[in-house]
Amino acid sequence: MDWNHYRFRSRWPLPAPAPDVYRALERIEDYPRWWPQVREVTRLDDTSGLLRFRSLLPYDLTATVREQRRDPAEGVLEVAMSGDMEGWARWTVAPRGSASLVRYDQEVVVRKPLLRRLAVPGRPLFRANHRLMMRAGRRGLAAHLAGGRQAV
Repeated sequence: MDWNHYRFRSRWPLPAPAPDVYRALERIEDYPRWWPQVREVTRLDDTSGLLRFRSLLPYDLTATVREQRRDPAEGVLEVAMSGDMEGWARWTVAPRGSASLVRYDQEVVVRKPLLRRLAVPGRPLFRANHRLMMRAGRRGLAAHLAGGRQAV
């Protein structure tokens, strides 16, 4: 087993129409407005950007993301990632009545030296850290889509 290899999957039920959710997710430069753990986004061009993340644990991760797939009809946004994490991430947005269900899939290998050294003892903490980040992201996006009103 490669202790630096991670697969994540999250599901976010959101009380907003799928097209609205998709439009919000494709605007990565807005993520820091609604997702507290996405600390900084620097657009590099129309299809790539540099992101800096920090959740509960005291370390930052940076990654360059490059668009691999943008398919509004299918509700799919996918990026390739390089930097402290190498791999890919994908949002899939589907209608669910008048609301939507978002699925986030990510497969990465951690390249940050400190995290690689702590891979075995730190793995449960790193996974918990990711879950906290994703929970905050869902809540933040729900509030953003609701115009700042209380999120579900």
